[in-house]
Amino acid sequence: MPIDATLVGRAFPPTAPREVTAEAVAAFSAAVGGGSGAVPPTFPIVVTFAALQDFLAAVGVELSRIVHGDQRFRYARPVEIGDELTATLTVTSVRSIGGNDIISTSSEIVDASGAVVCTATATIVHRGGAS
Repeated sequence: MPIDATLVGRAFPPTAPREVTAEAVAAFSAAVGGGSGAVPPTFPIVVTFAALQDFLAAVGVELSRIVHGDQRFRYARPVEIGDELTATLTVTSVRSIGGNDIISTSSEIVDASGAVVCTATATIVHRGGAS
């Protein structure tokens, strides 16, 4: 089922707040082969991925049909231990190529005060055709 292009511009509800704990940062760092200490610059993918899963569920797309194409982070400030982050995903473009949907998103990641910490942009491919 193709992705509806009328989703462009639609913002989905924010994710549940996620606290940035030393334990979560250590586990993430270990998983990506990083050291300990500062929060890795890719750590916001944790909350961004939750926003992506919420989006896919809302539009009825199985995660198994998705291929990750691109991911970028633009920071207003570094993520810190103790931050409580939420992400709000907005669909920025949808186009079809060869039976696949190319979906671009932007997720604004904010702290508990509502201040923007970073914006994550992503391109994902929704594979068309038979399973």
